[in-house]
Amino acid sequence: MNLSINRIVTAVLIAVLLLLQFQIWTGRGSVQEVSLMKQQLESQRNTNAQLEQQIGRIESEIADLKEGLSTVEEKARYEMGMLKPNEIFVQIAR
Repeated sequence: MNLSINRIVTAVLIAVLLLLQFQIWTGRGSVQEVSLMKQQLESQRNTNAQLEQQIGRIESEIADLKEGLSTVEEKARYEMGMLKPNEIFVQIAR
C-alpha cells in the first residue's frame, strides 16, 4: 500500500512538472513570447530614435524661422519660387 501511494505521489509530481514545463514554453510569459517582445521593444526603440532625430531637425528649423529672416527668404525662394523686387530669374538647362 505504501508503495502505491509513493507511485501516485510520484506520478502527480511528474504531471505537475510537465504542466509547468508546458506553461514555460508555450503559455503567457513563455520563452517565445519574451523573445518576441524583446524584438518588438528593439524595433520600437529604433523608431523612437528616428523620430527624435526628426523632432530635433524640426525644432532647429522652427528656431531658425523664429530668429532670422534668412531662413524664411531661403524657403520662399527655393520652395515657392519667389523673387525680390527688380530681381531676374534665369534658369539654365543642361
